[in-house]
Amino acid sequence: MENQGQGLHGRVLESLGPAITAGAYPPGSVLRTDELEQRFEVSRTVIREAIRVLESMHLVASRRRVGVTVRPTEEWNVYDPQVIRWRLAGADRPRQLRSLTVLRSAVEPVAAGLAARLATAEQCEELTRHALGMVATSRGQQLSAYLVHDVAFHRVILRASGNEMFARLGDVVAEVLTGRTEHQVMFTDPDPAAVTLHVRVAEAVRERDAARAEALTREITAGAMAELDILAP
Repeated sequence: MENQGQGLHGRVLESLGPAITAGAYPPGSVLRTDELEQRFEVSRTVIREAIRVLESMHLVASRRRVGVTVRPTEEWNVYDPQVIRWRLAGADRPRQLRSLTVLRSAVEPVAAGLAARLATAEQCEELTRHALGMVATSRGQQLSAYLVHDVAFHRVILRASGNEMFARLGDVVAEVLTGRTEHQVMFTDPDPAAVTLHVRVAEAVRERDAARAEALTREITAGAMAELDILAP
């Protein structure tokens, strides 16, 4: 019964969340729980559970005698992976991808420089393994397999920086990389130059060359922005 409940409130979430982030319910809109019960044909308990999740993302606020109100966009938890996923699925995808890529451009080069100073031997091995995995899957339209190594590579960079704030952005970067692939904002095969840059970053980190690791990572993020100019203008 518990799994069924989770499935039901999950179904409500997967309808309401994308609708809110896409602007179908503008800020200030009031969601009536009785109407939602009828629309989704679920109990009040299920609706309340879904609303609690939306509240945790700061998408809505519940107030007695007012109801459930959609919050202003600037109050949303835009770092929540689920919110990112919903926004990337909507019509605002190009702007969202650009915003996330600017964030990556600001953070990842600095993280790579720190990783070159602080990465453990195990983290250096992980970086090299995933960089080579990217090379191995970069041809033959293997984007799903490539994505696994790409996400893992960038998670290691952020974690190896030794900065817990950067490390927590691993989920954010994972969502933008996944979103680019799932919504086909990628070339059929990854840019060979970008793949090579990842290998060179792994080498720079292993060799403790912080300046080179930072500069190479800046090239990667600049390339990602240039791809957006072509594929999601």
